[in-house]
Amino acid sequence: MKHVLDITKEHCPMTFVKTKLKLEQLAKGDILEIMLCEGEPLNNVPKTVEEQGYQVLEIAPHNSYYKVVVKK
Repeated sequence: MKHVLDITKEHCPMTFVKTKLKLEQLAKGDILEIMLCEGEPLNNVPKTVEEQGYQVLEIAPHNSYYKVVVKK
């Protein structure tokens, strides 16, 4: 199942806190599309979710933000 999380208005460390909380709610194999801003969130969130054992499938520009697709 696909889920979407918009953290474009958040700042570190809340970007990862909200991402982690959302990922914990998902079933194994679910996909989470994370909408985030360039800069610190884009640098830190993908790296940190991989360190937590999740798989980053895609990082791409999306309108004025970025989309990071993660598989649980």
